[in-house]
Amino acid sequence: MDADTVVGTELLGLRRRRPEVTGAVLAGTDGLLISSDLPSTDATHLAALAAASYGLGHRVADTVRRGEFRESVVRTTGGCVVTYPAGRSALLTLVTASAAEDLEGLHEEARAVARRAGSVLDRRGGAVGTTSIQDAHGPLAVRTPMATLPAQLRRSSRPTWRRPPI
Repeated sequence: MDADTVVGTELLGLRRRRPEVTGAVLAGTDGLLISSDLPSTDATHLAALAAASYGLGHRVADTVRRGEFRESVVRTTGGCVVTYPAGRSALLTLVTASAAEDLEGLHEEARAVARRAGSVLDRRGGAVGTTSIQDAHGPLAVRTPMATLPAQLRRSSRPTWRRPPI
């Protein structure tokens, strides 16, 4: 089963059961679009934003040590955008209309869909995303003092770039 089949069955089934869901995007944790039922330009941007939202939410969950990241919810005057982890290296993002009153019920169904879609993508292998969720949020970079760098990596006082002749 490929990603398009997952969208064709799982996500459309969710949309039939939950009419407040107006669109769905399946993306890698690296922000690359896997599959969607939104217009392509919106889907590409939403995939990248979902990865950023996931990264921030995952980092906050790690910082406060209150358990695993479950979802990221953005509420607007016109509805919600909710992002769920789907397996080791994918994200499921749903766009809902303002009628999403039973958000907890939507979370339960969407998490089940994300689990099933994620297991299909995980079985498929490393084709989704370049990094897994565990690797994507390693320690932040550590600064290295200039004195410990090899001499050839330190900046010299004379410029190395010259303007080409016109």
